Amino acid sequence: MSLTLPAGVALPVTASALVLTQQPGNGDNGGQGEDFGKSSPVGFLVLILFLIAVAFLVRSMTKHLKRVPASFDDPPAEDPASSVEPPSEAPASAEPEKKQPNGASSSAKSD
Repeated sequence: MSLTLPAGVALPVTASALVLTQQPGNGDNGGQGEDFGKSSPVGFLVLILFLIAVAFLVRSMTKHLKRVPASFDDPPAEDPASSVEPPSEAPASAEPEKKQPNGASSSAKSD
């Protein structure tokens, strides 16, 4: 049993195989020169800066997630009689401030 391709398929397959197996001989090696695949110190610095930024973002996200309530459902209704507290009165000052006709306050000294 031999594997043969139909004539309509054999030509494109063999043509593409020839193109893919060619070695660059005209000096253009597709950007894969002597330094291809090597990184520079600047690239390493950028990578370190990105890792530091990610660490700060994770830290900030965990702080914000700790503030999120466990459930967004409404709290159960409590007994209204037990939760009513008498309103607290604000302490009144001993002497109310008196306004003088020229707009100055009473605490200003007059001669």
